[in-house]
Amino acid sequence: MNRRTLWISLILAVSVAWGSAAAMLAAGWEPKLGLDLQGGFSVVLAAPEGVDESVLDQAVETMRQRIENLGAVQEPEISVQGNRRILVQLPGVEDRERALAAVGTTGQLSFRPVIAILPQSPFLPGAETGDGTTDTTQPPEIPEGVDPVTGLSVEDDPTATVYLQDEDGIVYVLGPAFLTGADITGAEPGFGGVQVGGGGGWTVDPSFTADGGSKFEDATAELSTYQPGDPRRQMAIVLDGTVISAPQIAADVGFGESLPADTVIITMGSADDSQAEAEDLATVLRYGALPTTFIRESEGSISASLGSDSLRAGLYAGAAGLALVALALLIYYRALGLIAVVGLTVFGSLVMSIIILLSRFQGTTLTLAGVTGIIVSIGITADSYIVFFERIKEEHRRGRALRPAVDYGFKRAFHTIVTADTVTLVGSALLWLLAIGPVKGFALTLGIATLVDIFVAYYFTRPAAQLLVRSKLGEGGIFSVRGAMGRTATEAAASS
Repeated sequence: MNRRTLWISLILAVSVAWGSAAAMLAAGWEPKLGLDLQGGFSVVLAAPEGVDESVLDQAVETMRQRIENLGAVQEPEISVQGNRRILVQLPGVEDRERALAAVGTTGQLSFRPVIAILPQSPFLPGAETGDGTTDTTQPPEIPEGVDPVTGLSVEDDPTATVYLQDEDGIVYVLGPAFLTGADITGAEPGFGGVQVGGGGGWTVDPSFTADGGSKFEDATAELSTYQPGDPRRQMAIVLDGTVISAPQIAADVGFGESLPADTVIITMGSADDSQAEAEDLATVLRYGALPTTFIRESEGSISASLGSDSLRAGLYAGAAGLALVALALLIYYRALGLIAVVGLTVFGSLVMSIIILLSRFQGTTLTLAGVTGIIVSIGITADSYIVFFERIKEEHRRGRALRPAVDYGFKRAFHTIVTADTVTLVGSALLWLLAIGPVKGFALTLGIATLVDIFVAYYFTRPAAQLLVRSKLGEGGIFSVRGAMGRTATEAAASS
């Protein structure tokens, strides 16, 4: 290969590596850090036994959309584990309970007619009546579906009469639902505006399907037949078994009149946390209910300082390993070691550029396991240089001149490098396909580094060695390429 072609290959390889890294740093791009590097928390959610795999996949997607809509989590890692568990990792999150509610709240919404409002369940001994007195008679028989301990319905069945509480402990006796969350296409949070029943504060403005809008208008027409002040004129809005609002049809709505569906607004009030509640409810309504219920099986957290310490320790370990490898290569291979040292910077720049691009456009996060994969790849790349340099020495000792020794040495070494890297790449692919959690991060970075190693060997190491052996560092001095080669077979025979 002529000198001009060698220089073009070398300059392009270095320009792509160093140029891409410099451009991304100048633009402020950086890899997104995982839970173990920037802190945050994780939770394992368990679904009922026998849940279908497609249900879990749907739940993962819904959870991811909800979390991303909060805007408080840099990049959620949500994945299925085993047959019925979902691992949720939320790096950098500050409001833990809000994030947990976003992923764990089922989001089953219903609009129900209010039959009665009571201070507490009528199925408990000594229950208060609606006029404030205490009922001393024997409680009525507990119907099916009501918990005998709490006196409330076990399940929010939209087709049955239920006994549910609001956040203040007031019990609502509710009829079958007029419509459910399935009749809603979207929702937006807002402040103020005209609500069903009047009032102010933070609200959620839902958008109905055509069928849902008709259901809502029919429901308001039915409720408006009751006199203002009658609890039966109220429509309860229930989320996951809790009454979050129960607005009454405004007094100026005539007997049997209906309200247009586009006027309904869910009132959240004006408390300090009502804005977050409105935004979270709008998120749940926008992306729909989870397809099944989940329980929190385990939780764990990592502080931001611990994550920072882990990142710092990983960087120190990588820098120390890189320095030791560079020193050993320089001592043993002299001028050829310079190629390895510069090549490692080319290799590192390309690996980090690829990871940054994946973070920015694919949402990939860099975890401590991923950092470990990069550190391991330094050894793999160093092995590639050693294989190449040893092949050069072997060819030279057999009697070839330096330039032919470099050419023949690379041909033989590159075959070995590709074979070894293919084995590593297959292992990385298997880890990626079969493993879960952080191991995937290790497999990803190791696989990327392996591919980059092949690229660097062919487009940087090969032309760099061929140009070096033609320079002053090829023949003269103890630091030259020849100085690192040792004696040829002819020289050894002559000395003996």
